[in-house]
Amino acid sequence: MNRTALITGASSGIGLEFSKIMAREGFDLVLVARRQDLLENLKRELEAAHPIKATVIVMDLSVHKNAEKLYDTVASSGTHIDVLVNNAGFGDYGDFIETDPQKNHDMIQVNIMALTALTRLFSPAMVARKQGGIINLASIVSFQPGPLMAVYYASKAYVLSFTEALATELKNSGVKVTALCPGPTETGFSEVTGLEKSVLFQRFQPVPASKVAEFGYQAWKKGKIVAIYGLPNKSLVFGERFLPRNVTSNLMKWMQKKAM
Repeated sequence: MNRTALITGASSGIGLEFSKIMAREGFDLVLVARRQDLLENLKRELEAAHPIKATVIVMDLSVHKNAEKLYDTVASSGTHIDVLVNNAGFGDYGDFIETDPQKNHDMIQVNIMALTALTRLFSPAMVARKQGGIINLASIVSFQPGPLMAVYYASKAYVLSFTEALATELKNSGVKVTALCPGPTETGFSEVTGLEKSVLFQRFQPVPASKVAEFGYQAWKKGKIVAIYGLPNKSLVFGERFLPRNVTSNLMKWMQKKAM
């Protein structure tokens, strides 16, 4: 019997690449996202290429209690989730006082509340079976404040802190927990948020989502708790430790401003 991986935000970007990797590794899949057409296409592609079964669940995790609804749907089918990939998330760009309050609420719901709920709901069974895994999509922005993307950066800081704490609690349980921290990645995120013209994306070349997902998967297999993709990103995170927080905050504001 194949193991099963549940991947949120599976229809594009890093989530799509994780779906391909898990199928390659022999996992059955529960593919979760908002776009049914994209999920159905992915299901057909992966089932044709690998001896696995993929189940599509269309779910908007920005809706209150939909994480619990997702868990109930999976549990009622009798499916045991061996690996949970909390990939779903989104950001927004602009001065906080000018942002859409509903979008901020939805961002916190997806990036924090749904991730936390799904982890809480699926992890006890993993611990009981003494095996399993959780991969949470954090970011290199988890390590610093982010003017012009204040809520997004804060949400990713939560993901990192939460994941590190959980990994410590579950040490020796048989459940491996990893926070994947990519930098700029070719996912469409920058176009959606309006960041493609920022200094950050002009100076740091985005990397393919496939490389980030493969790195994250291998890091999780090795039991790495915090996985920062790429030497430039590791150097950036390391160097920031020696800067005052106000300097880091001003630096990030400069990096996220629109390039001329």
